[in-house]
Amino acid sequence: MTLDAWLTKHPYLQPLADIHAVIETAADEISIARARIPSWDCYLEDFRAGVPLLNSSRVAIDLESVESVVPLLVEKLVSRFAPSHPGLQYYLGWIAMARHLRPVVDAFSGWRDEDCWLRNYCPTCGAAPAMGQLVGIDPGRLRLLSCGCCHTRWRYRRTGCPFCENEDDHRLSVVAVEGENGLRIDYCEACKGYIKTYNGQGSETVMLADWTSLHLDVIACDRGLKRMAASLYEVALAQCA
Repeated sequence: MTLDAWLTKHPYLQPLADIHAVIETAADEISIARARIPSWDCYLEDFRAGVPLLNSSRVAIDLESVESVVPLLVEKLVSRFAPSHPGLQYYLGWIAMARHLRPVVDAFSGWRDEDCWLRNYCPTCGAAPAMGQLVGIDPGRLRLLSCGCCHTRWRYRRTGCPFCENEDDHRLSVVAVEGENGLRIDYCEACKGYIKTYNGQGSETVMLADWTSLHLDVIACDRGLKRMAASLYEVALAQCA
């Protein structure tokens, strides 16, 4: 599934896609330093204790260079729309942060022992998961969670709520959407939290982009379900209106 094909099928997402493209183009025109990969040996104890990488006092990751990027992004975008909303600046900050952290996120993914984490928050930045993914086939099927902020993906147990961690029913309830092959809503009866889940290993870039599944959030809201993860696109939606 390509992005163009997805937008043809979901034309109501086009205004949001346009804003996303403008911001990404502006970010491409700015030199954003890449973070240096830290010493994993220094972090190992905190990792085992469940401390996210960016919250660890044992690891030095320079984030100061990212602070200067947001004003530059605002300057480039001001002629297209007014990026003065504090939420939008938060969005721009994470765009810059995700690019800055990409080498670290990639290296961290290769280093960490997934069986030692299995927590319901991002091992890199500590955010709640924005989306889930089921990969492989039974009996060895895996469940991954995806961070909407730094774009880290990590393993999580197959059963139980990734928010309140309730396992009384051993299984989340599912809302399937007609015509959306591979996408669904998994929700918890106990806390009413939901996570959008991609069931497959196809075009993950499109299928695991939080903003491309906005319609699932609308469906979940209509059913009285609660979004537990931070949303980086809801401010951009206000700009589309």
